[in-house]
Amino acid sequence: MQLSAHFTLERLTHSETALRRGIDNTPPAELLQNLSALALGLEEVQRLLGHPIEISSGYRCAALNAAVGGAPASAHVQGRAADFTCPPFGTPAQIACVIRDSDIPFDSVILEFGDWVHLAFAPSPRRRVLSIYHGGRGYVEGLRNADGHLIA
Repeated sequence: MQLSAHFTLERLTHSETALRRGIDNTPPAELLQNLSALALGLEEVQRLLGHPIEISSGYRCAALNAAVGGAPASAHVQGRAADFTCPPFGTPAQIACVIRDSDIPFDSVILEFGDWVHLAFAPSPRRRVLSIYHGGRGYVEGLRNADGHLIA
């Protein structure tokens, strides 16, 4: 199912973990509207970056979310978030900075472990900007490097 010009339902639900573990990651019909909104938001990001983005995680059913260690209230479970990179554009930190500084109506942009960007959308976007490097320490405000220093 085509959700937007460049994003299909299959692309936003594909999971190697689900395939390996035999988890059915098909979203319920009531989440298709959220996934369509996510696809449209990702279109904006892709336009902003000028290159295709590589999605590592989109929608996750509860079983898949638990299997990957996701937070129980994760926006992924509601079809409102995706984790991605865009190597032709730059590092995840550079991507997060550009999204932060854009007018894209995101709910949260999170630089996760310096390895990927988590981007979530919601009906009332909060434009939260966070980083996480150490699971035990949790999320910190702002875009930060592994030493905790703010990234410009």
